[in-house]
Amino acid sequence: MRVVVLVLAFAGAVVVAACGSDPGTPGAGANVAAIVDSADQVAFGSRTLLTDNGLLRAEVFADTALFMENNTRASLRVVHADFFGATGAKEATLTAKVGNLTQRNGTFEAWGNVIITSVDGRVLKTPMIKFLQSQNQIMSDSSFVLTEPGEKEMRGVGFRADPNLSAVQVLRVQEGRGGVVRLPNE
Repeated sequence: MRVVVLVLAFAGAVVVAACGSDPGTPGAGANVAAIVDSADQVAFGSRTLLTDNGLLRAEVFADTALFMENNTRASLRVVHADFFGATGAKEATLTAKVGNLTQRNGTFEAWGNVIITSVDGRVLKTPMIKFLQSQNQIMSDSSFVLTEPGEKEMRGVGFRADPNLSAVQVLRVQEGRGGVVRLPNE
């Protein structure tokens, strides 16, 4: 029992120190102790596989994972995820400050400087995304910047896309630029 209390106290101190270093997040340190206290388990160097009918959709890594609600929900810190296609090939990588995995409805959410980079060079930057495991789809209602090789860039608010960023549906475009267009026989 004493070891568990020491581990939770250490985890709380680590999480509070990490959250306290970002002055732009008001009150971040105040809720951390309560979250750590309510955690069923605390894991360091966590790895979780997200599958759909046996097909690997994503592999999620976290520096710290706080498992709650009978281990059906995990609150993640310092998140890295790899997304995979139907053939099992890696399609994209995600990084974020924090995340949340909910096993009950098969969702993965990430917040804080979320960056998704596809294997062919497309980059999406947004404050928040939600990944629906059963649909293999990422979405957000937040602002975003999508850049593609060749100086193409689009800014908008809200989108739905596959994790590879090859099929993106934008809810509201703010601006975009297309780079250089070369015509045949020039």
